[in-house]
Amino acid sequence: MSEHHSPRESSYPSAPATVTVFASPASWIESAALDQCRQVAALDGMVHVAGMPDLHPGKGAPIGAAMASTVLYPFLVGSDIGCGIAVFPIRLRRVVPERLAARFPDLDHALDPDRDADDPAWAVVGGEVPAGHRDGLGTVGRGNHFVELARVDTVFAPEHAHRLGLATGDLVLVVHSGSRGLGERILRTHTETHGAGPAPDPAAYLARHDEAVRWGSLNRRLLAARVAYALGAEPTEPVVDQCHNLVEVRDGVYLHRKGAAPGDGRDVLVAGTRGTASYLVAAHAGADANHSVAHGAGRKMSRADALRRGRAKHTVEELRRTPVGSLVVCGDRQLLFEEAPTAYKRIEQVIGDLVERRLATPVATTIPLVTYKTPDVGAGPRSDRRDKRRGRGRS
Repeated sequence: MSEHHSPRESSYPSAPATVTVFASPASWIESAALDQCRQVAALDGMVHVAGMPDLHPGKGAPIGAAMASTVLYPFLVGSDIGCGIAVFPIRLRRVVPERLAARFPDLDHALDPDRDADDPAWAVVGGEVPAGHRDGLGTVGRGNHFVELARVDTVFAPEHAHRLGLATGDLVLVVHSGSRGLGERILRTHTETHGAGPAPDPAAYLARHDEAVRWGSLNRRLLAARVAYALGAEPTEPVVDQCHNLVEVRDGVYLHRKGAAPGDGRDVLVAGTRGTASYLVAAHAGADANHSVAHGAGRKMSRADALRRGRAKHTVEELRRTPVGSLVVCGDRQLLFEEAPTAYKRIEQVIGDLVERRLATPVATTIPLVTYKTPDVGAGPRSDRRDKRRGRGRS
């Protein structure tokens, strides 16, 4: 969370900002992403830009970057303030992916405090909803967001995993989602007047930003609870929950993270794809990396390219069963192609770069069993879902 005090503007000279990309020569980094890093480095007040090995171009600013500045720039965080990944242990008696996939709830369907007051998942909310934002509460969103049932596979650091209560064979829910419209509203309020310029009142922006960060974390808990109950399990507290779209005041500057997880001694789940392992790591990144690590595999294809190439190589049914044998629940055919495992970089290369640059140490891998993206309207008597989704925009 943010500490609301002003950076020490006089602490840094007005020299050009430095840019460091923590990727080995074997890692492919798109030139457009490097260009965006240099463009960000040229902004007034910028001190240092650290690109992670999952670096790729975003809308106006790179994704997979941590950017330190004496000036707060809301556009560097983007619209999905509070987006992050949480890991929840779950206990199930029988694990048959085909049966479990059919039991996932409709996570496009928001929970209403009045209409759905008897839903047991509400118990995790406890108090007031941050910012009073109820739109999309309990929904996962589109893009690269997901809820995944996974199994802990290889454990590299048994003692560390044990401290988290994890061991080989254990089941977990991995939840990747953000602030579901709240962050977009906060950014739009700023850009309508100030465009890509700095926040004129950093404390006011940070107060709203912090509500979105709390909302995102609460929503990940609510999503995990909804899925746990649907699968016949009890909800649990997360063993990992790190936000990777946020700004914090650290060491006297504003540290903007866009698709970069806090790496200052925390445990982070670096997401692979729905067809590969993900890596739980112990992060220990220093100031040269802006105390940050990668948040995932990182895209190597644009959504348009992934859609075009995927349609030429795969059928929809092929994409619903992954190379590791897991199932994908997704009623949006276009999204299936856009989010295909081949659209992303190799997670092993990303983790290898983090290890080589001494930013993180692997603790364990998780292997997907069921990855939920959107309701599968073809899986049963759910004809009303198609109409529901027509009325909702994509995040």
